[in-house]
Amino acid sequence: MRKKVDERIRTLIENGVKSRHRSMFVIIGDKSRDQIVNLHYMLSKAQIKSRPNVLWCYKHKLELSSHIKKRAKQIKKMMQQGLWDPEKADAFSLFAESGEITYCLYKDSEKVLGNTFGMCILQDFEALQPNLLARTIETVEGGGLVVLLLRSLSSLTSLYTMVMDVHDRYRTESHSEATGRFNERFLLSLASCKACVVMDDELNVLPISSHIRSITSVPVKEDSEGVSEVDQGLKKLKEELNEDFPVGPLIRKCCTLDQGKAVITFLDAILDKKLCGTVATFAARGRGKSAALGLSIAGAIAVGYSNIFVTAPSPENLRTLFEFICKGLGVLDYKEHEHFDLVKSQISEHKIVTTRVNIYKHHRQTIQYILPHEHEKLSQVELLVVDEAAAIPLPMVKSLLGPYMVFLSSTVNGYEGTGRSLSLKLVQQLQEQSHVSSKSTEGTGRLFKKIELSESIRYASGDPIESWLNTLLCLDVSNAIPSISRLPPANECDLYYVNRDTLFSYHKDSELFLQRMMALYVASHYKNSPNDLQLMADAPAHHLFVLLGPVDESKNQLPDILCVIQVSLEGQISRQSAIQSLSHGHQPFGDQIPWKFCEQFRDTTFPSLSGARIVRIATHPNAMRLGYGSQAVELLTRYYEGQLTPISENDVDDKVHIPRARVTEAAEKVSLLEETVKPRTDLPHLLVHLRERRPEKLHYIGVSFGLTLELFRFWKKHRFAPFYIGQIPNNVTGEHSCMVLKSLNNDEVEVDESNQWGFYGPFYQDFRQRFAKLLASTFRDMEYKLAMSIIDPKINFTEQEPIKTTADKLLGSVKEYLSPHDMKRLEAYVDNLADFHLILDLVPTLSHLYFQEKIPVTLSHAQACVLLCTGLQNQNISHIEGQMKLERQQILSLFIKVMKKFYKHLYGLASKEIESTMPRLKEIVMEPHSVSVDEDLNDGAKQVEDDMRSKSESLFTPELLQRYAIEDGESFDNVLQSTGGKIPTGGLVSVKSNRKIIKSEKENGSHKSDKKRRGDNHSHNKSSKKEKKNRSS
Repeated sequence: MRKKVDERIRTLIENGVKSRHRSMFVIIGDKSRDQIVNLHYMLSKAQIKSRPNVLWCYKHKLELSSHIKKRAKQIKKMMQQGLWDPEKADAFSLFAESGEITYCLYKDSEKVLGNTFGMCILQDFEALQPNLLARTIETVEGGGLVVLLLRSLSSLTSLYTMVMDVHDRYRTESHSEATGRFNERFLLSLASCKACVVMDDELNVLPISSHIRSITSVPVKEDSEGVSEVDQGLKKLKEELNEDFPVGPLIRKCCTLDQGKAVITFLDAILDKKLCGTVATFAARGRGKSAALGLSIAGAIAVGYSNIFVTAPSPENLRTLFEFICKGLGVLDYKEHEHFDLVKSQISEHKIVTTRVNIYKHHRQTIQYILPHEHEKLSQVELLVVDEAAAIPLPMVKSLLGPYMVFLSSTVNGYEGTGRSLSLKLVQQLQEQSHVSSKSTEGTGRLFKKIELSESIRYASGDPIESWLNTLLCLDVSNAIPSISRLPPANECDLYYVNRDTLFSYHKDSELFLQRMMALYVASHYKNSPNDLQLMADAPAHHLFVLLGPVDESKNQLPDILCVIQVSLEGQISRQSAIQSLSHGHQPFGDQIPWKFCEQFRDTTFPSLSGARIVRIATHPNAMRLGYGSQAVELLTRYYEGQLTPISENDVDDKVHIPRARVTEAAEKVSLLEETVKPRTDLPHLLVHLRERRPEKLHYIGVSFGLTLELFRFWKKHRFAPFYIGQIPNNVTGEHSCMVLKSLNNDEVEVDESNQWGFYGPFYQDFRQRFAKLLASTFRDMEYKLAMSIIDPKINFTEQEPIKTTADKLLGSVKEYLSPHDMKRLEAYVDNLADFHLILDLVPTLSHLYFQEKIPVTLSHAQACVLLCTGLQNQNISHIEGQMKLERQQILSLFIKVMKKFYKHLYGLASKEIESTMPRLKEIVMEPHSVSVDEDLNDGAKQVEDDMRSKSESLFTPELLQRYAIEDGESFDNVLQSTGGKIPTGGLVSVKSNRKIIKSEKENGSHKSDKKRRGDNHSHNKSSKKEKKNRSS
């Protein structure tokens, strides 16, 4: 049955075509797909040009063939079976066969970036995310349609409780109930969009789109030649510059007046050839920034620039840039393969992008892509182009600036999202430098020009879909940052809990507060994306806090937000899940800190603890470095420790439960055609003071961030200690990911009270030792200041700790690490008898011992830094000169002072130990005799007298003479025979006697004192040997 289409729908489509504005239709019903044909037909009739092409996005199941050949085979098969009747074929089948439909999976939506369509169809609402919504809608040209298909719903408010696919990522083991706050706000925002119509699958307009009742046709503003007022300025500009080279041919490729003026500004800077200037362009998404840069680079090639470098977070971000470089070279009479070649690189399995252009028409010229952190390659550069500069960390962008021309392009808002620290800080600094240089007579300094593009390429200015999308996803919040009239002292500020039900309720005040919160996020160093908004709204474990100054309740206005903190509750993971995760090597979504801690230390107990991870902390850009961030972190820590709101014993086991405001008001059982959707009224207060809210019982607070010196010192100041630093740096920022932890006062965990780090103390010591060992390899190029802050060594040993705590740390034996020859070499160096190269092999060992607090020697900070660079990072003196900005002799002086202190301590520790290994003389111990001197003299005198008396008496004693008697004559005769029978002249003849000698009693008694003395000597020698044996043992 035919039914007349509501004229208001036709009027909305025609008005969009006339004004080059987009329109949006939300169709609810199982047969909503059939109405696409009617909308496409009305759009084709309203447009003068050819039939609009269609982009159809879906999750994974299309329910119709997306392949033309496959569809043709299906029709041919039905014709053979006699089932195909062309006259009875439904309109949708004919529409699908038209061949003007591009099908795209949501996961492949990046492929459609840069393309333009007349109509975009989005099905499978449960798979939609804010990023996908913005990315696909952005491809629709002015006058086109955005169609959102929904299944049959009993009530529009049932969208509030619809389970979205992304909710699976938000759930954790301890937080499993996601809430659809984003869907609620999305539905309520449709009522405020004047170009959006919500209808059923029979094209009946629902009451939520009551604003369409008063729609009227708009007149067309064109001149006699059919050119609109907006395009007349661009046409005039092209005519004026038609004969100029290279501006004339390049300006013909521009689509808007803003883009044409940007190209002229870039080319003026190129032709000026002052190699110390910066031209920056800022615009929202889809304004043609990259195209303008590409055309300008082609102009630089035409005027003779030889070395041009381009950089972006990823080479994939430069597709449009290189595309318009080729188009610009084409209009300047450069031919591919004849005058220039493209060099492509494969960045992933399915992605091949252009990274280099070689031009050789007149002389060798190159356009080369480099990574943002490769600024050392810019020695010979003439022109540097930085696209998507806001997605690159601010310090890295500053390092890219140099004595050459720089073009910057930055997105202030858009669906890819980014921080605005570049536009807020760097641009302000460059403007100040330019202002100073313009006043100086010498003309020194860096020149700066700023370009802003406001006119969109695809659609006209004032597009209602764009403004609706920017409001819904908080994309254009750069103007939402209010100026603060008064900056109160940090200690007078309080931290408040933000109720998310009220925040995302789409009330006027709640919307203003949400826009201000997101403005702080965008103004910070974080890279934001629209998906972060849905995470804030729906994730069950996330909570929001704001730091406010003293609130004057008499004034009915929102207070100024000084700081925003987003917290995610983590932990409470069962031991079985932790063991299973370790065995499988798989980490589920969420609970970043527990899973990473479990992986690093192979500990299955820590995940069972409950903790909080600070996801984001952002301070008002006009209130930076005034202590507001520190105050917010301090109050948050005190809150979770129960210092602001005591946790009673009865509440320990109870979970914090805030009654959820009534989500759905569809209990009245009304039909879609009668239902009116309005913001809820029974909502709790938006802000709750922390004293009025009971905190969750936590054991720790953690943070994960990109490692920089400034950020690490901020968290270190608040007693956060690191437990993980990623060894592979980020490809875009070059930063290592870092996770820090702070244990909270909790009675459930047994800790050593002497350890300032609580239960985390032993893990922190283990991390420090591992990090110190990695400084020689993975972190060798890390800045020494950052490495020193991470290790946090004890360098002052003047106040010695108790012996019990230091006994295990101090060095026990030197021989385990240094040989006697090593000590001799070290002594030679400290005595200036050898060069420092002689002991370089000892420095790593000594450095590790010192940073482990095993060598208690007090060093200055500069001395410790030199020791870290030489001993742990194995850097040479030349590298340390550049790092520390010191002269070579100063560094060597600091180094030898350190070695002298080490040698003094080690020598005192090892002197006895080394001496024991050297040969030594035998030690003689002198002890007194048991016989006194007088007794010894008397014994000697007595012995002499006895000898003299015995000798005098022996001459006359018969017994003594008897031994000389000759008993037999035979011996005497033998002697005479031997002498020939003659007696010698002397008259003496020797005869051998056989008698034994008989000693007299006197002679025996005279030697008693000698025996006694010999006995004393024997006992003395025996005791000395025993003493020596005991000493050696």
